[in-house]
Amino acid sequence: MTQGAGQGPAARHTAEIPPFPGYAAPPPMPPYGQSAPPVPPPLDVPDGYTPTAHDLPVVGRMVPEDVPTVELTPLPDPQAHAPMPGPGPLYVVGDVHGYLDELCRALFDAGLIDANGSWAAGNTRLWFLGDFTDRGPDGVGVIDLVMRLSAEAAAAGGYCKALMGNHELLLIGAKRFGDTPVNSGAGTASFQAAWLLNGGQRTDMERLEDHHLQWMSRLDAVALEDGHLLVHSDTTAYLEFGDSIEAVNDAVTEALQRNDPDECWELFRKFTKRFAFRDEEAGPPAARELLETYGGARLVHGHSPIPYLLGEVGAEDADGEDGAPLVEGPHLYADGLALAMDGGVTMAGKLLVVQLPLGD
Repeated sequence: MTQGAGQGPAARHTAEIPPFPGYAAPPPMPPYGQSAPPVPPPLDVPDGYTPTAHDLPVVGRMVPEDVPTVELTPLPDPQAHAPMPGPGPLYVVGDVHGYLDELCRALFDAGLIDANGSWAAGNTRLWFLGDFTDRGPDGVGVIDLVMRLSAEAAAAGGYCKALMGNHELLLIGAKRFGDTPVNSGAGTASFQAAWLLNGGQRTDMERLEDHHLQWMSRLDAVALEDGHLLVHSDTTAYLEFGDSIEAVNDAVTEALQRNDPDECWELFRKFTKRFAFRDEEAGPPAARELLETYGGARLVHGHSPIPYLLGEVGAEDADGEDGAPLVEGPHLYADGLALAMDGGVTMAGKLLVVQLPLGD
């Protein structure tokens, strides 16, 4: 795994400690396959000395006479009076789309993983906003990383969680239903054809296993953290699944469990909608409707790349080096009610890892 920055910690060197007086080093172990050297004779001890006697005579002092002896005071239990730690800082990650190296580099730069790719953020809370696969080279590697970080973060007192994106639904459907026809509303279609059309990678499909599918199928669609309503798509279609976060998440999970291709396709189609909050007049009321229904003061989403939200794709003054869209950070819009997190990594933009709340 390419980390892109940093080296591991420098090796620690411990000074050699001289043996205490009276110490005799044990004989070295023989090479494998050779017999051990003879055991040296026992020390010359006074008559009557046995290893089971309770009043053993002093054979020789192990500590010089001039070394003072102090009485050790027992230390208190560090957990007895330690205050209960509160929740750690909150981070969110935008769409990854199989760009594993870029993800590791961004997580490392944020101090969330170490140079070995392991969780290094203690009780930090980390949310991925969905779309782990397709278009990029290693979607299954991204899923494996997020699953492993979830376990490591939990062991450290934090957590790493993820939301359901439309590309998770697409990959699940392609794996389960393949070329089975579905009612697309625009003629006959299939998950397999739509997956390939939307950047599906055959290497991901070859490496996809049952535990990956089970993990994706249980992802929530909506979450609320510190006044931030987290969703994948910039759409109001979530309102069609229930009037509470729990109802929406249950409806999505149950639909996937029923394993009906047309129902799963309809779920995918609704999660693919976008730009609900972009219009200057209609955008803020749409964002406010979701916030009033599910809670929170600001909606945080991925799905629609920031260059598209800004209408800057193809603009001469919006490109960075080599024609790449210039994305410095998340995009706050809709009267400050919506925060876009898809930095456009698939178009040579930026994979965003951001701490919330923003410093605005």
